Amino acid sequence: MHTLLNSSTPNLILGESPAARYPPPVFGRKPTIPSGSPPNPHETEAVKLRNRTLIRLVARVMAFFARALFLTVRVRVIQAAPGFSPHLEPDEEHRSLFCVWHDAILASAFCGKTVNVAALVSQNYDGTVMADVLDAIGIQPVRGSSSRGGAAAIRQMFSLAERKHLVIATDGPRGPRRVVKEGIVYLASHSGRPIVPTAFASAWAWRPRGRWTDLVIPVPFSRGIMLGGAPIRIPEGLAPDQLAPYRDRVQAAMDELQSRADRLARGEAVDLSLPLIDSPVIEMPLSENTADSRPAQAA
Repeated sequence: MHTLLNSSTPNLILGESPAARYPPPVFGRKPTIPSGSPPNPHETEAVKLRNRTLIRLVARVMAFFARALFLTVRVRVIQAAPGFSPHLEPDEEHRSLFCVWHDAILASAFCGKTVNVAALVSQNYDGTVMADVLDAIGIQPVRGSSSRGGAAAIRQMFSLAERKHLVIATDGPRGPRRVVKEGIVYLASHSGRPIVPTAFASAWAWRPRGRWTDLVIPVPFSRGIMLGGAPIRIPEGLAPDQLAPYRDRVQAAMDELQSRADRLARGEAVDLSLPLIDSPVIEMPLSENTADSRPAQAA
């Protein structure tokens, strides 16, 4: 189905790499950066871990503490459609591309036990740590960026879409924050898998700032909301210049779903039967931290 792979596809799906805008660091000399450019991420590389064994150890420690944190957090998981969940074994009908915001990747990974899931992770240093964290909890990382390993990552994603759920932080790895990129639409069109928009919110959370976005980390013993919207089917075989209207549709779904999650987290009444969630609403009390992954009809 994915016959339109070409030299521009990695950039379309994976986004521009920082290496395309910044010269590599030279030992003992600060690289020249054009006036007005944003900070060069290479400048901090000297303080980053280089030993792969140590990175893996740090990642596993991070995974342990994240698991421990989410054991104390009560996350209400609500789905628009039964079966379309990363917490259920994927079959041919329900295998999906889960669209998440970059700031919700921690909650997406740890709010419940995932089953047969792979996730796209960038090739940069932060991606290396995240890939090891995901690997520690049983999520298969797919590494790739537009400048390094992009074509191989895309081929791997198409292959994995035939047997796994895929999770994509659509506004990563460099933003803009909460802006859907066309890559997930292209992948859906050429894999035949629906896009399931998802959103997470917590009224009580830390939000450490990164270079272009924050990360939502719920406070221990707080509550959170995870919403899964109605699956969005994308027509097969779209060319790159045909993706924009469908990107806009996914963007609108993500924005509306996030708005509802934010309001629910604040304790406001939200009508979950509105058009975005147009299937029977299914609630999964996964992160009341039970082992049961069967959906239960919401009240």
